[in-house]
This record gives sequence, C-alpha cells and structure tokens, in this order.
Amino acid sequence: MAPLPVSLTCPSDLVRLVIAYPRRWFVPAALVALLGLTYALVRTDKFEASQALIVRNEVAGNSDSPGRFRHSDEMKTLLETVLELAKSHGVLEQALIEVGPPDGQTGNWPADQDVVELSDALKVTPPKGAEFGKTEVFYVKVTSTSKARALALATAVTDQLESRYNTLRGARAGSLLAEVNKTVELAQVDLSAVTTRLQKLEQQVGGDLAELRNLHHANSGESDLRRKCLELDGELRQAQMQERNSRQLLDSLIASQNDPHQLLATPTGLLEAQPALKHLKDGLMDAQMKTAQLLGTMSAVHPQVLASHAAEQEIAGHLKHELSAAIRGAELDWELAADRATLLEKQRASLASRLERLAGLRAEYSSLLAESESRTRVLEAGQRELVEARAAQAGSRSASLISRLDAPQVGGKPVGPSRAMIVLAGIFGGLALGLGVLLVSIQPALPTQAELLSQPESSAPALGHVLSLKKALAKSISQ
Repeated sequence: MAPLPVSLTCPSDLVRLVIAYPRRWFVPAALVALLGLTYALVRTDKFEASQALIVRNEVAGNSDSPGRFRHSDEMKTLLETVLELAKSHGVLEQALIEVGPPDGQTGNWPADQDVVELSDALKVTPPKGAEFGKTEVFYVKVTSTSKARALALATAVTDQLESRYNTLRGARAGSLLAEVNKTVELAQVDLSAVTTRLQKLEQQVGGDLAELRNLHHANSGESDLRRKCLELDGELRQAQMQERNSRQLLDSLIASQNDPHQLLATPTGLLEAQPALKHLKDGLMDAQMKTAQLLGTMSAVHPQVLASHAAEQEIAGHLKHELSAAIRGAELDWELAADRATLLEKQRASLASRLERLAGLRAEYSSLLAESESRTRVLEAGQRELVEARAAQAGSRSASLISRLDAPQVGGKPVGPSRAMIVLAGIFGGLALGLGVLLVSIQPALPTQAELLSQPESSAPALGHVLSLKKALAKSISQ
C-alpha cells in the first residue's frame, strides 16, 4: 500500500483523514479491541490470601532478653531462612498434597510444574512501608483461582513452613548437641588427667600441702613456713649468744677458782645468772675499798686495818667455796645452751630443706592448678552449651518460633485489573494503534512556494512542523 500525499497543516486535516480512510485505522483498532475483549472473557480470576506471621528468637542461649533478637542481623538471618524454606520444593509439595488437586485435574499430583506454579504464586513480603529483615512481622501471600483454594494454600504453606522450620531447628540442635557432647567428653578426659597428676603431686608433698598452697596463693611470697624460719633464726642467734656467754662465764669462774681476786675482773653482765657470786664479789670489792681507805689514815698493824684484812679473807673464803657450786651451775647452763642451739640449728636446717623442696615443686604445682582451672572452665562452658542445646532441641518439639497473628485473609475482589479495565485498555490501545497506522500510511504534501508566501506569519511554525513530520515519515517509509 503506497503512501498517499496528504496535506497536514491543522487538526482538522487529521479528522478529514480519519473520515476519508476509515479502514486504515478501524481494522487494527478493532483487532486490538477484540483481543482485549477475548482476554477479558477467557481470563481466570486470581484471588490472593494473606497470612500474617511473627517470629521471635530462641530462648536458649539468650538469657539477657529471652525471645528477643539481640541485633537486627539475627532477625534478618532468621527471616532469610524462613524465606528460603517457604520457597523450598519440600514445603510447596507437601502443601499441595495437603490441599489436593484443583477440581477437574487428574493424574500425577503434584507434578513438578504444579510446584513451580505455586512457587510463582507465593510471596513472602514485609509489612507495607517496611524493609524485609527490619521487622518481626511478615506476610505469606498465595494467589489461586478461588478464594477457598487461596485460603487453603496459605494455611497449608504456613503449616508446612512451621513444621519444616521446627524440624530444621531440631536437626540443628541435634547436630550441635552431638558436637557439644564430644567437647564435654574431651574436656572431662583432660580434666581427669590433670586431676590425677595434681593428686599425685599433692600426695608427694604430704603434710606440707597447706604450706604449698599458701606459697601458691601468697602475693608477696611470704608463708607460715618462711615466717617460722625467720623466728628460728632469731631464737638461734639468742641461743648462740647465750651459749657464748655461758662459756665465757664458765671460763672466768674456772680461772677465779685459784685466784678469787680475778673474779673482780669478770663483767657484771656474766654474773647475772649467779646472784650469790655477784653479792660476794660486791662484798669483796667493798671490803677491799674499806681496807684501802683505812690504810690511807692508819698503819698496817692497826686493829681496824687488821679487822678489814680479816673480813677480806673471810669473804674470799666464802667466794672460793661458792665458786665450786657456781662452776657446776655454769657448766650446766652452758650445756643446756649448747644443746638448745644445736636443736635450733637442726630445726632451721629442716625448715630450710622443706622450703627448698616446696620451692622446687611450686612451679609445677602452679602450672597444674592453672591447667586444672582452665580445663574446669572449658568443661563448665561445654556443660552450659550442652544444656542450651538440649533446651533448643526440646523447644523445637514443643514450641514454634513462628506465630500467626490472625487467620488468613483474602480480598473480596480478584487481584489485577478487572474485565472492564482490560476491555477499555484494548479499545484505547486499538485506537492508538489505528491512528499510528493511518499516520504511517500517508505522505504529507508539501505546500508550494506561492502558498508559503501567501500564508500569514503566524502559520510559519506549523508549516515547519509539517515539513519535519514529512521528513520523518519519508525516512520511516524508506526504511
């Protein structure tokens, strides 16, 4: 069909074209309108059922806020898992088996194509205006050919989703339980081995176990045994000093036995343990002092001087007699002091040996205690995880993390455009297509130069548009 030369300078020219060539635009418009009408007549109505659901977190292992998500990533992960389960082949297949085939369908049910069609008709969406994974509420929406079937499919999909998710929770808890059981068993074996080694070491220590524990727990390194050693050191120094004093006193008394006057040179501190000797020494010194004073004023044969010499001789005799008893007492004191010093030295050596032995065992004991405490913490953590895993496994059989807010709802009208809207869309689409065909099939006639000059200035833009339209149409026809 060759394009026709037609002049298009105003909308009235287009109206004349529509009237002049009715078949050029009516045929495509009628065909499109007919197609829209046919689709509206044969189209099957689709109804959408919506089930509102809410999810919560597991209580096990979430003691801070039971049932609540600690952060949004946990909730997003759970909802993504729910989405994948809802679209899984097993959930959809079991839902179709539960609902049954639609009326009039026979044969193998459900086929793979039926599962694919249900997957296309199923949507898991967040509430309006919310982002998926940011809220605990979500909707399971199923589209079907009837309200009853849509409701049944929504209910069946929700049932299967809850059941499958509980099964998944149970399987995950069972896997975790097996792993944690193995961890607890290994921790118990390790702790038992460390406890056995620690028990042998404590048995080896024996009575010094309390002292070893004090050495382990003491921050400053001091212990009762160390303090006893320090106290023994002080007592030993005193005993050795007493032994030396007793020996010096004994030597002085032995020397004074032949010459009592040598006792006057003995330090007074050595005679503290011999009060009788001390008194006799003081008396002899007083008598000698008195004799010296008398000789300063009297002659040596004076009766008072002679009496004073006689008093000195008598005191010296008593002193000599007392020295024998004092020597026996000093010997006994010296022997006792020597025995006490020897005993203290042995006790000090024993304590030093015990301290040296405990110091050698302290590092190993501290290491075993630290290892035992570490193994105990690992075992306690494993036992807590074991309890949580058992609680999660029991919870998967008794409670669901997915709860329904209400019964499934279905709209009163089919989803998508109505039949009237489809027919109107076909009519308007056909008219647009017909006008397009009409404009493509004509060739605008160019005005002559005389016509252009005779046209008023106000029509110049319209003529320019006509020329542009002509060039565009000519180019499209040539292509």
